[in-house]
Amino acid sequence: MESKLFCWILLSLLILSCFVSQTNEKMQGQTLVYLYKSRLKQNFGVDTMHKSAGRALYYYFVEAHHSKNPLPLLLWLNGGPGCSSLAGALLELGPFRVHSDGKTLYTNKFSWNYAANVLFLESPAGVGFSYSNTTSDYDKSGDSRTAADNYVFLVNWLERFSEYKDRDFYISGESYAGHYIGNAVINDETDEQGMVDYFGSHAIISDQDVYQIHKYCDFSPNATSQSRECEASYGALEENIIDINVYNIYAPMCFSSDVTTRPKKASILEFDPCSINYMYVYLNRPDVQEALHANVTKLTHDWELCGDTIQVWRDSPSTIIPLLKEFMSNGIRVWIFSGDIDGRVPVTSTKYSINKMKLPVKTAWHPWFLNKEVGGYTQVYEGDLTFATVREAGHQVPSYQPARALSLIKHFLEGKPLH
Repeated sequence: MESKLFCWILLSLLILSCFVSQTNEKMQGQTLVYLYKSRLKQNFGVDTMHKSAGRALYYYFVEAHHSKNPLPLLLWLNGGPGCSSLAGALLELGPFRVHSDGKTLYTNKFSWNYAANVLFLESPAGVGFSYSNTTSDYDKSGDSRTAADNYVFLVNWLERFSEYKDRDFYISGESYAGHYIGNAVINDETDEQGMVDYFGSHAIISDQDVYQIHKYCDFSPNATSQSRECEASYGALEENIIDINVYNIYAPMCFSSDVTTRPKKASILEFDPCSINYMYVYLNRPDVQEALHANVTKLTHDWELCGDTIQVWRDSPSTIIPLLKEFMSNGIRVWIFSGDIDGRVPVTSTKYSINKMKLPVKTAWHPWFLNKEVGGYTQVYEGDLTFATVREAGHQVPSYQPARALSLIKHFLEGKPLH
C-alpha cells in the first residue's frame, strides 16, 4: 500500500503513527450503524496495545457523509496532556452535541465528517475510557510512550478497517496536541512570553505586570527556579485571570453544574459554557457507556475530560521546532491555526514560535473570508507552512466558530489556500 501523509497543523512525535504495517492484534470495538436516528455509520471500542500489561486505548470513529469521491481519514487528538478526545467529538467537531439534560443529543451541521472520515482517539492509557490493568503504566506516560502506543493503535485499526488504507491520512488536534499535532504548543519559551504579552495587550493585566514579568522571569527552558520578584508578578497575573475563561477571554462562565429536566433550546452557533457538564453526565450514564462499548472493564473512576489518573509525564521536549523543520524538509504540509480570543495558547505565542523558525514569507499576511465576512487572517511561509487565525474563536476553535473551523479544514484537505 502506498500511504499518503499530510499534516494538519503541527507534527511531532506522532509522525511515528503515520505508517502502516502488519499486526495480529485484534480490535475489541463493534459497529453501530444507527445512532440518534441517524444513518451515519460509526464505530466505538478499545484496542489493546500491550497484552501483558493490559494497556488499551478507546476510540470513536465516524464515517464521512456521502460523497462522490472517497474522502480522507483524519485523526483527532485533544491535548492536556491527559485530556479526552471525546471532548473534540462532543464539544467541537463531531456530528453530535449533548443537550442540557445530559441524556439526549442534537446534530452539528458543521461536523468535520462533512470533509473527512474522522477518528477520535483517547490517548494515552489513563485518559477517558482508555486504561491499563497495570497501574504503574500511568507513571510512565510521556510523549514517547504516547507516540508508540498510538502507532500500534493505528496499525491495528487500519488492519481491521482496511478500506481506509489507501486514503490520504491527516493528523489534527489542539493545545498540547502541538506535541503530537495541534493548535499549538510548539515552543515553551515563546509560548509563555506570548501569553503574557497577550494578556497585557487585551487589558487583562497591567503594563506594569507585563514589564515586571519580562524583567524578572527567566523563560529559558533551562531555568530551574525563578526569583521572588518573578513569582510575585505571576501571582498578580493569576489574580487577574482567575475569574475569566482563559480559553476564550470574552466567553461567559458556567455557574451551574446541574443538568436540566428538559433540554434547553440549543444552537451550534452559540456555544453553551456549561456544555462540559452536560457531556460529563452523558458519558457517565451506564446506558450510554453500554451503547458506546465503553468502560468495559468497569473502571473505578468516572469518565473525566481531563482526569487525574495520570500524575507523571516523563518526557516533554521544550520545543518541537526542529521536528517541524524536519517534516517540512521532507515535503510534509503543515498548517497551524489559532483562535484570536484564546488566552491559553494565544496568537502571540504562535506568532513568536513561528518567528523562531526564521522562514521566508511566501504569501503575505491577509484576511480570509467565509460568507463575505472575515473569517480570520493567514500567512504562508516557504516550506509549505501556513499560519491561520480564526476570528472570534477561543482555544477550542470548532466550539466557538464551527462554520469557520469547517471551512478551514476543508481548505486544508482540498489543498486550497485561504482567501
